[in-house]
Amino acid sequence: MKIMVAIKRVVDYAVKIRVKPDKTGVETHNVKMSMNPFCEIALEEALRIKESGLATEVVAVSMGPAQCVDTLRTGLAMGADRGIHVEAARELYPLTVARVLKRLVEVENPGLLILGKQAIDDDCNQTGQMVAGLLGWPQGTFASKVVLDKEKQIATVDREVDGGLETLCLDLPAVITTDLRLNQPRYATLPNIMKAKSKPIKKYTPEELNVEIKSDLEVVQVTEPPKRKAGVILSSVDELIDKLKNEAHVV
Repeated sequence: MKIMVAIKRVVDYAVKIRVKPDKTGVETHNVKMSMNPFCEIALEEALRIKESGLATEVVAVSMGPAQCVDTLRTGLAMGADRGIHVEAARELYPLTVARVLKRLVEVENPGLLILGKQAIDDDCNQTGQMVAGLLGWPQGTFASKVVLDKEKQIATVDREVDGGLETLCLDLPAVITTDLRLNQPRYATLPNIMKAKSKPIKKYTPEELNVEIKSDLEVVQVTEPPKRKAGVILSSVDELIDKLKNEAHVV
């Protein structure tokens, strides 16, 4: 069985985000970029499934500018067998990404598609659900545990919900999106980083996949959150109640 994993290049989680002066988005020039943490978890899960003997190949897919190849190389260094880069200069929104993934699935014919549940740059949490709908495949979102049965061709997915854990049984092929507690991604070793340089990365354009790039969303404005006011030390409970009632208006 082949597993396809979608990975996204985002601003590194440790970088302090700066809004552009014209408030059209977040500053990305001269900013450290890395693989989306949820995508790392998705790739790690695919590699563990392959190492257990339940899959034969892991294909990493990324979409965006030419720099996405660096993110793909990171995925290849972690252990993916090959990469696919869909080069697009324009910003891609979830529905367009889902359409591109649908076409790639039709080309590659994987038995399982794994994505991070969301990207830390836009927090959309939409692509996995959309591509499952377009493909007509069953989906298990926010997965905290994944167990495959190769003989029965099913995947059992534990997902975290407000009331506890929900267990789903999915017929393969299926779409799974990963949550934080699923696993701890591995670090790429130096030998694997060197090997990754010779692993193949196939390039496509959206036009070659017959996918039209269009804006389904319009970003009106991006602003920083308001700065928190300095705290105050109160001398009594009565003073606290007075402030909650007359200033905060929560009592």
